[in-house]
Amino acid sequence: MTESETRAESPVRAYNEWDPLEEVIVGSVDGAHFPPWHVAVGAPLSPEQRKVFRENAGRPFPADQVAAARDELDQLVEILAGEGVKVRRPEARDHSRSYAGRDWSSTGLYDAMPRDSLLVVGEDIIEAPMSWRSRHHAASAFRPLLKEYFRQGARWSSPPMPELSDELYVDGWTDQPDGEPFRSVITEFEPTFDAADFIRCGRDIFAQRSHVTNALGIEWLRRHLGDTYRVHELVLADDHPMHIDASLMPLAPGKLLIHPDRVPEVPRIFKDWEVRTAPLPVIPDGHPLYMTSKWINMNVLMIDEHRMVVEAQDEPMRRFAEEWEIEAIPCPFRNFNSFGGSFHCATVDVRRRGALLSYF
Repeated sequence: MTESETRAESPVRAYNEWDPLEEVIVGSVDGAHFPPWHVAVGAPLSPEQRKVFRENAGRPFPADQVAAARDELDQLVEILAGEGVKVRRPEARDHSRSYAGRDWSSTGLYDAMPRDSLLVVGEDIIEAPMSWRSRHHAASAFRPLLKEYFRQGARWSSPPMPELSDELYVDGWTDQPDGEPFRSVITEFEPTFDAADFIRCGRDIFAQRSHVTNALGIEWLRRHLGDTYRVHELVLADDHPMHIDASLMPLAPGKLLIHPDRVPEVPRIFKDWEVRTAPLPVIPDGHPLYMTSKWINMNVLMIDEHRMVVEAQDEPMRRFAEEWEIEAIPCPFRNFNSFGGSFHCATVDVRRRGALLSYF
């Protein structure tokens, strides 16, 4: 008898990004605040974005943009429920409240992106040890749900909570000059990772080192999961890496969506897969994007391998999906995009109907 059969009652079970979605957590943008300025916050951002974060440090995001993003999240919830998916939401929190570590203090950010702070692998829901001080308690809004899932039979894991002391951050960090290898703002002082730096393909999980995920974090997950899973570290051509799901997205067995520049050479493990580059994004130049590039258009959510949620105004992505025999389900999300994510970021799979398989 397999472990899956002995724990069949668990409410948490997901092995990949495309099995039929049965239950999902959708984030909340309420109370979103710019975090206090810190070198780790600025590292993955563009110079223009850094200027905005410096000038607005500790302030709430514009109320009209929060309201517009909230409305789009509500529409996403309605669409998912209409497709037969059970939707859960976090508790609202006050992100203006200050908290402290041993030698630092911070206020929060938001609860908009559960994919950043929670990683579901099989029946295990794992809290990410995040490297931004403003996200030190990022999973707390989801704790009532985690307790519920644990009581119902799920595994619930948490790596050692990082200290986030100055030793974690590179003293005097600056961007690497053009053409030089990526230089992370975080050291190997302790394990840290964002859950969104991992993508699941059954027994194979793909990770990247970034400005929020270090080698120790990847190794912690590898040891935690044991021999059942193979954790592969990919090196992508991204000068400011933070989260792999806007660079490489598996959509179904044998179908891989990639960023045209960040994945100049497809990893050999995908040699038997059909690989297509994402269509050019259509987000207008004047639209505010506080924490991401326009390539957030490829941050799609698969309801199953035949249904994809796409941004309502992204006609190229809709056509792309249909050309690949995937039904495109439109949802307005451009205002939410401003906050640093799209459908994949704004959700975390709780349960997908399927078995643990190897696709390579």
